[in-house]
Order: sequence, then structure tokens, then C-alpha cells
Amino acid sequence: MLEFVILGLLMEQPMNGYEIKKTIDSSVGLFYKVSFGSLYPALKRLDEKGWVSITDTEDAKNKKIATLLPEGKRQFLLWLAEPLQLFRGEPLLKIFFYDYLDPAVREEQLAEYQFGLHSQVKRLEAVQNIVSKELQGLENPEAHYYRVSMLNYGLKYLNMKEQWIKHIKERNDLNHDNIIE
Repeated sequence: MLEFVILGLLMEQPMNGYEIKKTIDSSVGLFYKVSFGSLYPALKRLDEKGWVSITDTEDAKNKKIATLLPEGKRQFLLWLAEPLQLFRGEPLLKIFFYDYLDPAVREEQLAEYQFGLHSQVKRLEAVQNIVSKELQGLENPEAHYYRVSMLNYGLKYLNMKEQWIKHIKERNDLNHDNIIE
């Protein structure tokens, strides 16, 4: 998956590893995390496949720039056209088994998770403010429709999760009227 994220970012412009990581963190980083320890081997694999070209720069930092090659673009577009897969996250799996967890630990874990969700909502709201200002200055803001749409999805999704955690902390789900809302 990381390889395709990299290819997608390189569709915009050539970048070095640091720029790729920074772009991931500030865009898809809400739902996709990457470390430098996984990023650089992925870049090497893409180079070995002939999907990107890695070239040294002449600056003092000796940065290597990754550039998307035609085969990389082709592979990225093939991947992009595949059917969407449903995502199942670890937090949901753990919460499923929370009946086995000590109640005090369970409440602490849920409170920490809720706080983390709230922090992410605030972070995305700040990004949304920046993006809406930037869109006003663009000649063709429609060209960024799906990226902005993902930002809106992220906010709605996180707000929904935050409300759901509040709901289960209040233990409202044993009422049969609340099972399907």
C-alpha cells in the first residue's frame, strides 16, 4: 500500500523522502501512518521495479529525489481503478472484546481514545480552515474536489466515532431501540 501512496504523491511532482513523509503526515496521515524506516525501503523497491527514478541532487544535504516513471504511473492508475476494500480497524476489534477488560482500565482506555479523537478533530478543523483559504486563491479549486471531500469525510468520521465512544461510555446500547439507529 505504501508504494501506491508514494506513487500517488509523485503524480504531483518529484520529491525527496523527507518531502514525501511530510506530505503524507499532513494529508493522509490521519488514517495512514508511515515511518522513515518503511518509507526509504519502499522507495528503493519502487526504484528497483522501474516505477520511479531516484537521482542524487547536488546540494549540501545530498538529497535523493524520486521521480515518477511512466510504468509507475501506469501501475498507480491500475491500483487506483481496483474496487474499494472495506477497512477494519484495530480499535473496533479491541472494543468488541472490552467486556473482558477490567472496568477501570476499560474506562481509562475509552477516555484516552475519546481524547485522541477529539484532538484529531481539532487538528482537522485547523487544516480545513487553511485549505478553504487556499482554495479561494486557486484558479481551479474543482481540481481538488476529492481531496477536500476526504477532509470532510475525515471530520464527519471522527465526529461520529467520538459520539459513538461517548454513547458506549454511557452504556446505552442494551436498549433494543438503540441497536439499529
